[in-house]
Amino acid sequence: MLINHSDLFGVGIQFPGALDFDQRPAGLSPRRLPAWTRPQVPDVMDVIVRMPSGVRLSLATDSAFIELQVQSTRMFTPPAVPGHVSFDLMINHQDIRHAQVDAGNSIQLNPARSGDFELIRGEAYTIRFDDLPAGVNQYELWLPHNAFMEIRSVRLANNSVIQPVTDDRPRWLHYGSSISHCMEADSPTGTWPAVAAYAGQQQVNLQSFGFAGQCHLDQFVARAMRDLPAELISLKVGINLVNMDSMRERVFPSALHGFLDTLREGHKQTPIILVSPIYCPSAEDSPGPTLPDQDGKFRTHEGNERLRQGALSLKRIRELMAELVSQRNQAGDANLRYLDGLELFGEADAADLPDLLHPNPAGYRRMGERFASRVFNGAYF
Repeated sequence: MLINHSDLFGVGIQFPGALDFDQRPAGLSPRRLPAWTRPQVPDVMDVIVRMPSGVRLSLATDSAFIELQVQSTRMFTPPAVPGHVSFDLMINHQDIRHAQVDAGNSIQLNPARSGDFELIRGEAYTIRFDDLPAGVNQYELWLPHNAFMEIRSVRLANNSVIQPVTDDRPRWLHYGSSISHCMEADSPTGTWPAVAAYAGQQQVNLQSFGFAGQCHLDQFVARAMRDLPAELISLKVGINLVNMDSMRERVFPSALHGFLDTLREGHKQTPIILVSPIYCPSAEDSPGPTLPDQDGKFRTHEGNERLRQGALSLKRIRELMAELVSQRNQAGDANLRYLDGLELFGEADAADLPDLLHPNPAGYRRMGERFASRVFNGAYF
């Protein structure tokens, strides 16, 4: 049974985590922000919105196999090489099967000139999961977290049952940076938010707003989150503000208050966890911006001291976030909590920070387990 991309929405297949789609001649590409945000999303962020971190294809079926024909596009900056494109099939929210390929298109970025790139074209390919259990089972096919995706068709066994899945798990909206997007994870379910979603005593339904390099408290993101149902919301903010030196102390608390105010318009009593940055050695005491050196290590760069007044280090950001939560608690918001990011990944974890900014796969898994322990199994939720 072959289902072309133009027919996917009419047969009971769903796309949790996707809020919009690019309708292309050959396929369907998920986006992680709603259609109304398109005119407001900066071009540099649009690239990241199109990467389906946390997006999955969901259905219930008795098919003995699930086959997906896709085209993917990876990005890489030499001397690094393109990462693997990975797919995870979750069966009944517990059994995970993995598929990994080195195929599709690649975009090679020029490290010496921002915005300069070369598109290396590759062929579309097929991902197939065989020997699926008998009977009707629920499946979530997690799409790659580190590549643009174009879904061209889905194939199931002839005469298979296809049913939409009713997901009654609590819905968790999470907003963050590259350290929530997790391109360095080894698979889509290896991102720390995905690990956390399954690691707690209570499994949750993840909606990921982890945007690599683009966590700058944009109001269109706040409004998109405001308008979605949720039983828990978390915001892990701060590192991108240092990376780009995009906010100073005068602006940051006000912008964060505004983001929270927008969320509270649609979520009066929903628990919100405000998570501060994890450990980043060069930015703990020094303001940004941060840039990779010739070895790919991210380090802060000193500027003119007079021009750095009010510039933010990670330690100062954590202080401001804790103070803001205390202020809002005293003003009556008892469902806003603060979680120090160093509890998820601290100085003792630095061996799993190969570029001095992003955790490796083991670091991300540990972050997810720690978040689940503190939030889903703890006093926060």
